[in-house]
Amino acid sequence: MTRTPWTLRNIPDQTGRVAVITGATSGTGFETAKALAGKGATVVLACRNSQKAAEAAQRILTAHPAACVETLALDLASMKSVRASATAFRERFHRLDLLINNAGVMIPPYGKTEDGFESQIGTNHFGHFAFSGLLLDRLLATRGSRIVTMSSVAHRWGSIQFGDLHFEREYRAWAAYGQSKLANLLFAYELQRRLEAAGSGTLSLASHPGWARTELQRHAEQSWWAPWLRMSGLVYGMEALFSQDAAGGALPLLRAATDPSVRGGEYYGPSGFQEFKGDPVQVQSNVRSHGADLQRRLWRCSELSTSIVYAI
Repeated sequence: MTRTPWTLRNIPDQTGRVAVITGATSGTGFETAKALAGKGATVVLACRNSQKAAEAAQRILTAHPAACVETLALDLASMKSVRASATAFRERFHRLDLLINNAGVMIPPYGKTEDGFESQIGTNHFGHFAFSGLLLDRLLATRGSRIVTMSSVAHRWGSIQFGDLHFEREYRAWAAYGQSKLANLLFAYELQRRLEAAGSGTLSLASHPGWARTELQRHAEQSWWAPWLRMSGLVYGMEALFSQDAAGGALPLLRAATDPSVRGGEYYGPSGFQEFKGDPVQVQSNVRSHGADLQRRLWRCSELSTSIVYAI
């Protein structure tokens, strides 16, 4: 029997719902916001660059003139900004149906966040851990709410380096990225376990975009091997065969966020070869990501690092 692909047409009506999407000025975040706005949701673009957020909001309104789009200043590399952003949201909204933890950085030069975290785990994990915790009561009070956290196929080579979490001894960009993406899954799964234990109807899920052509790739394009690949033509051939555009990369996230049939703790990604591209389907993460002891240890580390303690 041929499986019918899940597409934007499958998204149920979102009228009356409030969705916060981090990193929504471009790429999968923007495509997610545009799709939800087109289905009637009030979308809040939570972004570091306010000017780009305003421009993204205008592009969405051009596509969907009747949409309700707002912006929210959020720098995930600053706990001060995360707290201020959560406070600003709480002052404006009394419900939160969808929290989409989409924003991220990939293999930048070594750097630290305002609070001393290595930039990738600081932005990709600790920032989202804190933001989600500060908005948890709004989620718990909203029937049918969901938190969807963006991971990556890079989680497969990730490990949590508790002895040198911030790569102060030797920075390896890809290893740090893999660590942050594994952390995203450990967080999503542990959060779901805690929600279930608390008897909450809020769901925590995860997704990944496969190989999506977005601005996230910009540091990879500056790698030493990138000019050679471009000159050889291999990069273009590989992209044509294995990658998809940002709209395709957003579909697993949108399915996790809106499909009525999903269950908490599930993980969605592309259906194709190595999950690089294809229809959005439920996929499996590696064994390490499901380690309950590792999930709990990272959770405790995250609470201590961010000073955010969840109420569940």
